[in-house]
Amino acid sequence: MEPTTLTTERLTLGTFRPEDAAEVHAICQDPDIQRWTTVPSPYGIQDAEFFLNRVVPDGWRNDTEYSFSVRLREGGPILAAVALHNPRAGGWEIGFWTAKEHRGRGYMTESVLALARWAFTDLACTRLEWRAEVGNTGSRATAEKAGFRIEGVLRSALPNKGVLRDTWVGGLLPSDLGLSSPLPYLPAPRPEA
Repeated sequence: MEPTTLTTERLTLGTFRPEDAAEVHAICQDPDIQRWTTVPSPYGIQDAEFFLNRVVPDGWRNDTEYSFSVRLREGGPILAAVALHNPRAGGWEIGFWTAKEHRGRGYMTESVLALARWAFTDLACTRLEWRAEVGNTGSRATAEKAGFRIEGVLRSALPNKGVLRDTWVGGLLPSDLGLSSPLPYLPAPRPEA
């Protein structure tokens, strides 16, 4: 797929460019991004260049990962990154980080909702999954604000920097956003009380 651009009331979600390397490198020096995401730690300029020159274009070309930079509609610095990855059985996983100085303004929730609508309408996605290491309360708050239902904890499910970690998992369905699914959904029967 060719990279696409999404817009919201305040934001533009566009493709990363090779010239974003210094900015991505600077943002990823944040200890919280290195702690809670799977970016390399330490994060060198070569890691940013590899991400921008290989991971991003290969993901779009191979339809395996769609990465977006998030900026204000009028331009300016990168505020955040959001991506869909690991496609399987009609679903995608969503991941994101926000630059430290831009947290707490609702940019990521707005970005996640825009990407979710695109996934459900343009990609015929049947389910979005969010996963984060148990304890990453900022990521969980964003997921819940965007409508993800926390479905549980997966033990030893996230390899991060050579250690397996327990992971929260949440799901978002097209119907959670008032959209129709490309396939019918038959929920499990509820046990009687």
